[in-house]
Amino acid sequence: MHTILDVREADAAAVRASVAVVRRLTAADLGRATPCADWDLGALLAHMTVQHRGFAAAAAGHGGDLSAWQPGPLGDNPVRAYADAAERVITAFAEAGVLEREFALPEVRSGQSFPGRIAIGFHLVDYVVHGWDVATSLGIPFGLPADVLAVALPIAEAVPGGSARTTPGAAFGPAQPITGEATALDQILARLGRSPENVGGSR
Repeated sequence: MHTILDVREADAAAVRASVAVVRRLTAADLGRATPCADWDLGALLAHMTVQHRGFAAAAAGHGGDLSAWQPGPLGDNPVRAYADAAERVITAFAEAGVLEREFALPEVRSGQSFPGRIAIGFHLVDYVVHGWDVATSLGIPFGLPADVLAVALPIAEAVPGGSARTTPGAAFGPAQPITGEATALDQILARLGRSPENVGGSR
C-alpha cells in the first residue's frame, strides 16, 4: 500500500478532495449555514479560494502582500474559481525547493515567516477541515485516504489550544471531546474545534 511521506502530496490530495465536494454545490447552496462561525457557504468558499491564492503567493515569496489574502466577489462561476485557485496552489507547492523556502503568512503571525514544510502543513489541516465543512453544509459525506490523515493528524495535534481559540477571528475553536472510537478524521476535526453537531459553530 502506498504511503504518503511528503506533506505536499497529502496537501494536494486534501485540496482535490475539497474541490470534489465544492463541485457538488449550486448557487442555491451559497446561503447555507456552515460549521464556521458567521460564515455561510458563500463566505466560506470565498475564504477557501483566497487562502489558496495567498499560500501560492507565499510560496513565490510574495506572502507579505496583504492584497493576496483579501477575499473578493465569487464571480459568475465560483466553483470554477475555486478549482482554478486549488490547482494554482498545488502547482506552487510542487516547485523544487519549496519545502525549504520561507513563507510569509500574515494571517497566521504578522512579521514572522515559516519554513515551507511547516506552512504547507498549515494549509493541509485547513483543507482537511474546510473540505469537511463544505460537505457537512451540503449534507454529503467527506472522506480522505488513511495516509493523508496520517500526515495531517500530528499537525492538528500540534495546533496550540488555550485562550487563543476563543478570541474573535480565531482560526479554530476550542477542541472538542474525542471518543475512543474516533477515526483519524474525527480526531483532527475534534482537535480543531469541529463536531457533527456544530454547524454554525466555530471557525
